[in-house]
Amino acid sequence: MMTKIMAINSGSSSLKFKLFIMPEETVITEGIVERIGSVDAIFSFKYAGEKNSRTTTIKDHQQAVQLVLDTLIKQEIIKSYDEIAGVGHRISHGGTYYQDATLIDEAVEAHIDELSTLSPLHNPVNLIGIQSFEKVLPTAKQVAIFDTSFHHTIPEKNYMYALPYRYYEEYGIRRYGFHGPSHQYVSEKAISLNPATHKMITCHIGSGASIAAILEGKSINTSMGFTPLAGLVMGTRTGDIDPQIIPFIQEKEGLDAQGIKDLLNKKSGLLGLSGISNDCRDIEAAASSGNSRAQLALDVFAHQIIHYIGAYAADLNGLDTLVFTAGVGEHSASIRKMVCDSLTYLGVKIDESKNQDNALSIESADSKVKVMVIPTDEEVIIARDVMRVAQLEK
Repeated sequence: MMTKIMAINSGSSSLKFKLFIMPEETVITEGIVERIGSVDAIFSFKYAGEKNSRTTTIKDHQQAVQLVLDTLIKQEIIKSYDEIAGVGHRISHGGTYYQDATLIDEAVEAHIDELSTLSPLHNPVNLIGIQSFEKVLPTAKQVAIFDTSFHHTIPEKNYMYALPYRYYEEYGIRRYGFHGPSHQYVSEKAISLNPATHKMITCHIGSGASIAAILEGKSINTSMGFTPLAGLVMGTRTGDIDPQIIPFIQEKEGLDAQGIKDLLNKKSGLLGLSGISNDCRDIEAAASSGNSRAQLALDVFAHQIIHYIGAYAADLNGLDTLVFTAGVGEHSASIRKMVCDSLTYLGVKIDESKNQDNALSIESADSKVKVMVIPTDEEVIIARDVMRVAQLEK
């Protein structure tokens, strides 16, 4: 029996969607509403091989949801809303409450709202997306898929911080990890393509970036922590820094807590180092033209990736598969080369031609480690979880 499932990723000013036929995992249509809250919002989608885009005024997420669903009817992609049996929502933080996807009810919504303090850029808009779809699709099963769930297998010694223990007990302060659906998808894909995979490191390298150590298919460590700010240098996020820097800057600049959050989350990373952009493509172009700060940003970026891969190879006591995914990981041959050229001690060697072509496997014939470039598909993980959790499979 054919079941239609919608996978949703709500951002602060965006709404991404994919409509699947399940369990075949066929994508019927996909698209995005960008610049929600403005008079020049952009709605674009792909259907039947054609791309469509238009600019319009969209005041909030509720209006964006209605626009998407009305378009599905107008384009005769569906005949009625009732055809959509389930909606899966990507949720940033599940805290200690959720180790798996779950059906959404009032208690789940309350927890997502409560956890907004841990993921202030994401959980609030994730919740808005849920509530918007509930209004328009009251009969569809609504399922929450948490970025943190895949990492619940991380052992205690890897997720605890050396703070007074009561902060863990009272506030849940520990490493959670994020980008779970992406790390799950590419690790499962890598194992299906190479069943000999046992000790794997997955590198989700995009504007947001994280690395995970995967042992026998399970996450045992990951670079993001209590929040998505930790770990690697990112587009606008610092990644790991000496925590004493924070009160030092507060005193020097007279910043309040919100000012510090904005500095660390929105003004740092590649943007802060380069002074040019948060987009790796722009920085690579500037570096190739001789811009020294752009080159510095790339060097710091690559070094941090190399640093974590080395640490996680130690956690795994070896490495047989290295996976690159997400925007930069999938498309930047130069970043992959910068990283892999510093991993020869692990037996990593790449084929220059395959790397330039963004091939599925880019290792050379004499490499001891399989090196793969796997396009991520977080949405199909969401759709699978909806089918499983909502028990829609026949």
